[in-house]
Amino acid sequence: MQNKGAIRFFTIVLALVSVYQLLFTVFTQKVEKDARKLANGDVRIERSYLDSMKGEVIYNVLLKKYTYQECKEREINLGLDLKGGMNVILEIAVEDVIRSLVAPQYLTDPVFTGTMALANKMKANSQEDFVNLFAAAFEERNPGAQLAQFFMTPETRGQIDFSTTNEDVVAFLKEEAESAIDNSYNVLRNRIDRFGVVQLNIQKLERQGRILVELPGVKEPERVSKLLTGTANLEFWTTYEAAEVWQLLDQANSLLAGMQVADEALETEALPEEDVAEEAALPDTTENDLLLDTAGLDLLSDLDTTQVFNDQEAAFIRENPLYAVLTPYLDNQRQFIPGSTLGVVMLKDTAKLNEYLSIPQIRQLFPSDLIFAWHFEPDGEAGQYIRLHALKASRNHQPVLEGKYVTDARVNTDPYTGEFEVSMNMNAEGAKRWANITRENVNKAIAVVLDGLVYSAPNVSGEIKGGSSSISGRFSQTEAEDLANILKSGKMPARAHIESSEVIGPSLGAKSVRDGLNSFVIAFIVVLAYMVFYYSRRAGFVADLALLANMFFLIGVLASLQAVLTLPGIAGIVLTIGMSVDANVLIYERIREELAAGKNLKTAVKDGYRNAYSAIFDAQLTTFMVGLILFFFGSGPIKGFATTLVIGILTSLFSAIVLTRLIYERMLEKNIKLTFDTRISRNAFKNTRIDFLGKRKLFYIISGVIILAGVVSLATKGLNLGVDFSGGRNYVITFKQDVETADVQNDLAAAFGEAPTVITYGSKNTVRVTTSHLIDDDRPTVDSLIKAEMYTGLQPYLGPDVSLNEFINGQEYIVSSHKVGPTIADDIQRSAIIVVFGALLVIFLYILIRFRNWQFGLGALAALVHDVMIVIGLFSILHGIMPFSLELDQSFIAAILTVVGYSINDTVVVFDRIREFVGLQKKRDRSEIFNTALNSTLSRTFSTSLSTFFVLLAIFIFGGDVIRGFTFALLLGVVVGTYSSLFIATPVVYDSVKGDEKTRILKGTVRK
Repeated sequence: MQNKGAIRFFTIVLALVSVYQLLFTVFTQKVEKDARKLANGDVRIERSYLDSMKGEVIYNVLLKKYTYQECKEREINLGLDLKGGMNVILEIAVEDVIRSLVAPQYLTDPVFTGTMALANKMKANSQEDFVNLFAAAFEERNPGAQLAQFFMTPETRGQIDFSTTNEDVVAFLKEEAESAIDNSYNVLRNRIDRFGVVQLNIQKLERQGRILVELPGVKEPERVSKLLTGTANLEFWTTYEAAEVWQLLDQANSLLAGMQVADEALETEALPEEDVAEEAALPDTTENDLLLDTAGLDLLSDLDTTQVFNDQEAAFIRENPLYAVLTPYLDNQRQFIPGSTLGVVMLKDTAKLNEYLSIPQIRQLFPSDLIFAWHFEPDGEAGQYIRLHALKASRNHQPVLEGKYVTDARVNTDPYTGEFEVSMNMNAEGAKRWANITRENVNKAIAVVLDGLVYSAPNVSGEIKGGSSSISGRFSQTEAEDLANILKSGKMPARAHIESSEVIGPSLGAKSVRDGLNSFVIAFIVVLAYMVFYYSRRAGFVADLALLANMFFLIGVLASLQAVLTLPGIAGIVLTIGMSVDANVLIYERIREELAAGKNLKTAVKDGYRNAYSAIFDAQLTTFMVGLILFFFGSGPIKGFATTLVIGILTSLFSAIVLTRLIYERMLEKNIKLTFDTRISRNAFKNTRIDFLGKRKLFYIISGVIILAGVVSLATKGLNLGVDFSGGRNYVITFKQDVETADVQNDLAAAFGEAPTVITYGSKNTVRVTTSHLIDDDRPTVDSLIKAEMYTGLQPYLGPDVSLNEFINGQEYIVSSHKVGPTIADDIQRSAIIVVFGALLVIFLYILIRFRNWQFGLGALAALVHDVMIVIGLFSILHGIMPFSLELDQSFIAAILTVVGYSINDTVVVFDRIREFVGLQKKRDRSEIFNTALNSTLSRTFSTSLSTFFVLLAIFIFGGDVIRGFTFALLLGVVVGTYSSLFIATPVVYDSVKGDEKTRILKGTVRK
């Protein structure tokens, strides 16, 4: 083996990098374990502790130090199905953008309203973006008419006039729609950041108007839904100077001390959350309850009760409860800094300050037009502090100006200072109001507020006319760009509705982790034992060592790439365990053949590796291509499965081929005795003479009968389409006691007005409810409405002590939910068809190129189509018979593609052996060559199929209900794929070549 030194060096580097990456997860887990121990079950204290640790160094690597926050950003990401959380696909209403651009006199015009109605109708069955559909609908209803007249407004002057063509109008609409989507994306990110979510994922999807949001660990799905679907609310507020308010704060501090709030805050009867929000937040917003609870501000000060204060500190807190949490915003001369900032508060104390300011006696001390508001981002190196502003409301508690008047905002550089600033323009009415506001507030601050958070509070130096102004505030370029985007977000508000959502509670996520780890450990032990059992102690030990290294490298690479580990991803790792032994099996089988041919051990090992490379390469590459297709066209958990599968194939090839070769060469140098069989396996599959081709018609008939039965079942019984393909909602609901699914179904049918599907989900006290009730209703409140109806129907099982709020907002009963709108479902169906047929085509072309004739491609394609049809048919036949759900969903499509990859893996090994035998035995009858090739690969086929089957069986039994249907499809696929590689693929190749042509065609498969 050449370059052994370089290979050893690479292996050591890869191992060190893997250790380096994995230690980020180890150290964050240690901190979080300490937090759980300290909190003793109190989630708020746990989060407070973790928040306080953000800036603490917990990992040292030579001269580099990493804080907890930095380690958290580099640890292995757990998917929502393992960690719990929320996955949402939002669709921005592009039709709202178009309406906002239409001249007011045309909004009720029959031509425009009819066009919009037709475009929305076309949208239900199309993947085109809405602007194209709008243009097509307009042309269909009004052939030859001009679009320009509808969009000629003062705001579009210079861009659209009577001479503007329809194509140019459509281009303008697309540009504006994309701008609105970008603004919505920025607004959503800013809103979500307030939750303090680690490992947040938000991205624009390929289809125009769709945005994916993943929020691991979020425990308030209703609140998140409300936050995501609310329209951006940009406002301008006048402010109080800090010096004007502090005398009142002194009075509040004295009153609080007299009431002994500092000592009795946790025992005092707290105001309802809604009342607290209404008193302390900005009025007239849809997210009032978030103002004093943002960017992780919901962390209560429970942690303080665990700290030991000295007598002096305790006395200060008793005498100054308000100033114990609110530090005045003073300069070095102890004077108030001009502006609206009253002071700074530690994040963990914000809830306590919220409580203080919400006490009626305290609130009455302040003017009715004084509104407290938080700054949009924390200060300090670790982001531990946040500023509190004092806003001044106008009449009816409204801002002095709304964002709807802002038409544009952009980033400029001050020519004198070189600092970044944000320039903005307003329409005519806004310019007039802005001039009045700035004239009346010279030398005072005006706050720019988005969704209740203060982004900037610049000082007004004089009256500003013309509607143009600039905002400065020592911004970085990024901050200035963000602020410009925020200002523009008020330009064209567009509704965002949830097209698809999935919520997984932490309890279900924890169960998935346990199930996944159990299946992983058991599968790992099974494979380790099998390799020793079948290939001898030493050979099995080497293969097992390679398998351990493979797992170590795989997880290290996943950590390095910051890939998301999902439950299907764990299934991918476990499947990799089964498939990674395939390379070792191929090598060991070839070594056994070389030894049987009379070669010495050293030569047999060398030739065994060399002769196995071709089969290993072809087999693994086909599976790799399927994994890539899943990765690029899949989403969510399916992409997680594909990620681990693709990386696992690469690491397993390195471990099985390179590492084992190094080990064997070292063992041979030391003359260590090696064997590659045991007494049980020594004569297994030797001298088998099964006439596969002679019996091929029998197997054609068997396959035909099974496929026909599946087709009949599909035509009569159909498939159990999951919500991914049919649209609808899934809810997994847990009760305190066992329930009967028939009773639950009847009670929910009465509540919904239509019967849902109810099945047992694991234990008898847990059910999964599937319904399409109101799935076409896109009202923002529809999800809450359905849960309220479900609460009514489930009353007999919940009992009188469970309130509607507990049922809807808690995660004790609804442990997970999944919604897929009809448009998303249609898209998933189309994508699934494209992916499956695309995978079949790619594999056909690969076999065609690799083996250089179409007959081998046809044989492989026939076997794959055979496998897909049988698995789909069996899912239809067995639906309702098996004691678990057999749904056709995205996971099933991933299973089908994995089956395709596995089946072609087996088939290619046989084809490779045929190619080899044709080159060595040119005068032998072709049917004998085919049969000999099939018989010679039986041991390999048996070993890989059996090991993979037992691995999947471990996942099926111990992996939990979430992926049981998925693993059942894989189990069927392993059995059917093994069968087709022996009895379908090769016979089809043989039958597709006629007479004397067999010799000519098959000779073409021999590489020169």
